[in-house]
Amino acid sequence: MNQVDYLRISLIDRCNYRCQYCMPEGSELDYVLQKDLLTQQELLTLIKQIFIPLGFSKIRLTGGEPLLRAELIEIVENISSYEQISDLALTTNGYFLEEKAQDLYNAGLRRINISLDSLNPQTFNNIIGRSAPELWHKTWRGIQKAHQVGFDPLKINVVIIPGINEEEIEDIEALTIERNWHVRYIEFMPIGNDELFQQRAWVPSTEIRERIKQRWGLVESSVKGNGPADVYQIPDAQGTLGFISQMSECFCDRCNRLRLSADGWLRPCLLNETGQIDLKSALRSNQTLEQIQQQVRELLEAKKDINFKLRDKGAQFYTRTMSQIGG
Repeated sequence: MNQVDYLRISLIDRCNYRCQYCMPEGSELDYVLQKDLLTQQELLTLIKQIFIPLGFSKIRLTGGEPLLRAELIEIVENISSYEQISDLALTTNGYFLEEKAQDLYNAGLRRINISLDSLNPQTFNNIIGRSAPELWHKTWRGIQKAHQVGFDPLKINVVIIPGINEEEIEDIEALTIERNWHVRYIEFMPIGNDELFQQRAWVPSTEIRERIKQRWGLVESSVKGNGPADVYQIPDAQGTLGFISQMSECFCDRCNRLRLSADGWLRPCLLNETGQIDLKSALRSNQTLEQIQQQVRELLEAKKDINFKLRDKGAQFYTRTMSQIGG
């Protein structure tokens, strides 16, 4: 079991998109009320007083859409100032990046992942559950802006859904040839839209790799990330191709992360809801920081037994969508 030193923090469960793999079509979500979100001070207290002392040194900010969080820039400034944090990253849908990329960079953020599941505006709108011609173009301008202000590496997250954007695999991977961009293919998961998952299933990473190999060739890359991605490269390309194969290739033994939801639930496994801890209630009920730290320590010790290996028995019991968990 890897050392668990990576915390994914959802700052908000709201999003301006309704991506098919995050939430069921036509569903109404019960968003967390403002009073039930972790406050900025609560979040920073948990990072400084609980997670850093337990050895956490890598943080990723997620949502929902984290750029909707009003205090995002301040949060980034504070976390980036902690010398014990060696890596701070953010995942976004890119819609607000054109306006906020420079401020995020100035606040100390250096790594960013942007979701872009299609290069076709119509397919893109279909996936994100919105219908406006400018959405893809605004997202693309956000990606260009992030590249311009200096985010490096800049990563593109792609969820391949059979029959929807599967035919774009070869076009998307070409983004890495002349740019130092890193594409990450993520297998479609049942969390968020189990009905669509049952209809479509997923495209295994091995199949995607074989398609790329047939067209361009493919070699293992010396560039490795902080997570479970298997990283490859088109020969002589500037960027890389990563494959996150949580459905077809269980990597529980390599998992190095916990997830903290916007309302303070600490989750040891994305695909298993067992063993969660309510840190917000612990803080607001005046438990001591030592007591809270001990709860998290015990969760870390139990993590190896709380994993995704029993997914086939538990898939139907997910109570939160991907947008509510933070991915």
